[in-house]
Amino acid sequence: MSSYTSISSDKLSRLIGTANAPTLIDVRLDEDFAADPRLIPGAVRRSHLNVQDWASSLSGQTVVVICHKGQKLSEGTAAWLRHGKIAAEILEGGQVAWNEASLPTVPADKIPKRDGRGRTVWVTRARPKIDRIACPWLIRRFVDPSAVFLFVASAEVPDVAERFGATPFDIEDVFWSHRGELCTFDVMVKEFGLSTPALERLAIMVRAADTARLDLSPEAPGLLAASLGLSRMYDDDLEQLSAGIPLYDAFYRWCRDATKETHNWPTNKVRP
Repeated sequence: MSSYTSISSDKLSRLIGTANAPTLIDVRLDEDFAADPRLIPGAVRRSHLNVQDWASSLSGQTVVVICHKGQKLSEGTAAWLRHGKIAAEILEGGQVAWNEASLPTVPADKIPKRDGRGRTVWVTRARPKIDRIACPWLIRRFVDPSAVFLFVASAEVPDVAERFGATPFDIEDVFWSHRGELCTFDVMVKEFGLSTPALERLAIMVRAADTARLDLSPEAPGLLAASLGLSRMYDDDLEQLSAGIPLYDAFYRWCRDATKETHNWPTNKVRP
């Protein structure tokens, strides 16, 4: 049973991907990580050896610490964080328990190199509509909560990527892009190891709206309408992204938790 200083894999998995997800810190030893170089979605690697140096950067956040088996490294690290007035729990059973529950993990070699502040940096075409909002949502919710997104003129994406150390996406001839009938969101779900039923359903919605194949998903016209509406509401791409994140939060929660729920009116009508 979980204590107030620990959280189960099942409970944590329900928080990941939502706006209320905790900050995840992976403190596994290098040899344990080398044997299993995958991360729980959204987790960032840190060393327990210098926890006193990086603890202050987590001020005001709720943290879950992950080690190999949920023992001394996560217990000690979480205790240090709590000493610094940071709400910190450990993952019960650590990475081993998470893997035994067959929950998603992100291959570390698929995550782009981080900048000097520990953030992944991405660049794509300006004036996003669907894929270029959906992909940042996926990255921030499941890969790197602190990810930076640069929106630039279409012709400048490759050069900006090179000069600023950014990872290009949703343009032609790059790794993170459309593949056949799949859109970039599909590709990211697959490559990042995030193929859960909820995200696969959302991926079909995004693909249908993004590639003008509305027949693929009954919900796609609504996603398309909302996306185009947001693009008309905001001239600033980053403001549009900020407004679009809650939209995808809502669609994700519907895909995960509410697909069988209906709404009836009038409320007092007697059902046969």
